[in-house]
Amino acid sequence: MHDLAFVFAGFFVGFVVGLTGVGGGSLMTPILIFFFGIKPYLAIGTDLLFACFTKAGGTLKMARSGIVNWRIVLTLCAGSIPASLVTLWVLHALGPADAQVQKAMTTTLGVALLLTAAATLYKSIRGKSTPRNISAENMAAAERPRHWSLPLLFGAFIGTLVTLTSVGAGAIGVTVLMLLYPLLPLQRIVAADIAYAVPLTLVAGLGHAGLGSVDWPLLAKLLIGSLPGIWLGSHLMLKTSDRVIRGLLSLLLAYAGTKLLAL
Repeated sequence: MHDLAFVFAGFFVGFVVGLTGVGGGSLMTPILIFFFGIKPYLAIGTDLLFACFTKAGGTLKMARSGIVNWRIVLTLCAGSIPASLVTLWVLHALGPADAQVQKAMTTTLGVALLLTAAATLYKSIRGKSTPRNISAENMAAAERPRHWSLPLLFGAFIGTLVTLTSVGAGAIGVTVLMLLYPLLPLQRIVAADIAYAVPLTLVAGLGHAGLGSVDWPLLAKLLIGSLPGIWLGSHLMLKTSDRVIRGLLSLLLAYAGTKLLAL
């Protein structure tokens, strides 16, 4: 019975990701902790590889469409990958199953979910104002950040946050990239956010696997459900009110974040 429940959870998260574009970590990790009683360190480690596999498919599709800006992706990775490795080293030194480490994980996860809720609400209100298309001569200017160091610093922050909580490279990432690259079309911002999350979650997920923080059978069940869920959600995306869904989702994430902070 539990096996079917895990498959359904994967389907639900995949469906929401396909429908709204919100990162799966902000939903999957709280579901594993609250509904299935999975230890936080196992939920986070398993969800990192879950996110890697699910976002890899989206990256390939966007890369074929030519909308992934690889220079932005590499700049973000230059900040996020080293930060993830440092965070993994600290977790290895302290032990991910340590009570104080798990408390730090749940507290950081709670804060990350509250930030994600705010970012999701912001996207539902302001996301439509980002230009959809831009002329070729203006693309070079649009690809320049407000300051060269900001993508590196943002990447380092997200790398640490994702490695600790599996949350951060979705709604938070898109919202900050909208501020760093205000002239870049929204579809290219989303594509860059999804693309750089793949190597980040792979490095962080494999690091957690080395610490014994990945439940491989659980990961397989979640992926079995998520793939058809993403397909269905992406097909229904154009027929559903984006603002209503994101508004309700932000309330759900805020509730989960508040509960985690109260643990």
